Amino acid sequence: MSDAPSVIFDLDGTLIDSVPAIHAVSNAVLTDMGFEPLSLPTVRSFVGKGVPNLVRQLLITSGEDPDGPLFNRVEHALVARYETDVEGNVPYPNVIAALDRLTEMGCRMAVCTNKPVRPAEAALRHVGLWDYFELTLGGDSMPTRKPEPEMLHHCHRALGGGQMIYVGDSEVDAETAANAQAPFAIYSEGYRKTPLTDVPHDVAFSDWAMLPGLVEGWKW
Repeated sequence: MSDAPSVIFDLDGTLIDSVPAIHAVSNAVLTDMGFEPLSLPTVRSFVGKGVPNLVRQLLITSGEDPDGPLFNRVEHALVARYETDVEGNVPYPNVIAALDRLTEMGCRMAVCTNKPVRPAEAALRHVGLWDYFELTLGGDSMPTRKPEPEMLHHCHRALGGGQMIYVGDSEVDAETAANAQAPFAIYSEGYRKTPLTDVPHDVAFSDWAMLPGLVEGWKW
């Protein structure tokens, strides 16, 4: 495929189903500190805006001050476990085949996630996706995180500029793409909290097997 676009991906809820791992890590930290464990749907609802937001939501749900002295303790414990407790992270069906096809098409690829970069890298290695991407940026890689557009712009420049597609699953990803003025493909089976029709996007796909064809047939 001549002039293949760069493709930049969100991680959690897009490339991988990470909620089981995040749920396990969150409950391990909470119970170590004497709090009750939380349900998987509850923790799932906190995913997508980075670790600081996750920590605040865990503390609020546990009846604690999200800006109090426990914040730093919980954040430090959570990030430390994130880097090693990678069981429960799994790629969505057909992700690997789709990435293989995009590679064959000549697409350059990167990951742009609000998860801290070292846990993101650990998760990518664990699920066998690390080698597909030229760059991984996490929520602690730059002064701002999504939905601010700087992370996406940085990935785009690192991949050589030109045509680009951003692939994500959530409201935050849609806002990031809009802020960056980037075409947005949404994976409809991820962690979105509102109806698909209410989330701005250029194209939607429910099966990763669909994505290479969508990229190949994209009308610029």
